Amino acid sequence: MALFLGLSAFPITPADENGQIDANALAALLERLAKAKVHSVGLLGSTGGYAYLTRSERRRAIAIAVEALNRRVPVIASVGAIRTDEAQNLARDARDEGADGLLLAPVSYTPLTQEEAYQHYLAVASATDLPLCIYNNPSTTHFNFSPELLARLAQVPTIAAVKMPLPADRDFASEIARIRSTAPSGFAVGYSGDWGCGEALLAGADIWFSVIGGLLPEPSMKITKEALAGDAQEVARLNSIFEPLWDLFQEFGSLRVVYAAMNILGLSQAQPHRPLLPLSAAEHGRVQAALEALEEI
Repeated sequence: MALFLGLSAFPITPADENGQIDANALAALLERLAKAKVHSVGLLGSTGGYAYLTRSERRRAIAIAVEALNRRVPVIASVGAIRTDEAQNLARDARDEGADGLLLAPVSYTPLTQEEAYQHYLAVASATDLPLCIYNNPSTTHFNFSPELLARLAQVPTIAAVKMPLPADRDFASEIARIRSTAPSGFAVGYSGDWGCGEALLAGADIWFSVIGGLLPEPSMKITKEALAGDAQEVARLNSIFEPLWDLFQEFGSLRVVYAAMNILGLSQAQPHRPLLPLSAAEHGRVQAALEALEEI
C-alpha cells in the first residue's frame, strides 16, 4: 500500500529519433523529482513512451532511474506489451534492475475479452513478486475493465493497486467505495487525468498518477499535499491556476504538451516518437503562457 500513495510522477523518457535514451537528460529529470520529494516515480508510463521503446532500452531506462534516484524515491516501471511472454520478460527485467513495483496496461492489437485480460494479468503478476498496479487506460488500449474483472484481479496476491481514468460523472467517492468493497484491505485506488486528480484525492483516492508531476513536481506536490489534508478550497485555487495547461492537455493530449513544455524549460530538446509530431510554434506559445501562469504557485 505504501508504494501506491500520494503523488506518482511520470517523467518523459528523452530519446533520439532512433529510440536511444539520453541518459543524462533522463537522470536530470529524475533529480528534479527526487528534490521535490515525490512519493514515487512512474517510469515508462504512457508519458515515458514505453510503447515506442525496445525491450533493451526499457531495461536501460530502469537501470538509469534506479542509479540516479539511489533509493530516494521508489520506481514503478511499466511492463505493458502485446504478448504475455514479452510482458513477463519486461517484468523480470524490471525486477532485476531494481524497480520497486510494476504497472501493466492491457496492450493488444486484437481486442481482448475479459477472460483474456484476466489470464494475461495473472501470468504477468506471477512472473515476479513485485507489487503490480492495473493500468486501466481505455483511451489508449480500447479495453474496459468490468467491475467483476477488477474484483477478480484484486484477489491476485501480487496485484496491489489500480490506476483508473476519471469517471464520466466525477463521482469518485462512489467508484472508490465500489472497488474497495470487492478488494482486500490495503488495495490502492488511484487516478490519472491530471485535471481531476486533486478532486479524486479529496474524495479518498490513495494516489495521483501524474503526467505534469513528472515535469513540474513542486507545484504538483502542492496540490497533492493540500488534497491529502482535505483543503478543498486550496485545491480548487491551485487547480484554477493549472487550468490553461489542463485545457491544452485535453485539446492536444498530455504527451505532446509535456514534450513542448520540456523543450521550453530547456530540460531536453527531445521530440515525441514518430509518428507523433511536435506542437506548432503557435501552440508552443500557448504552452509557454500556461507555464508562466504557474509561476505564482
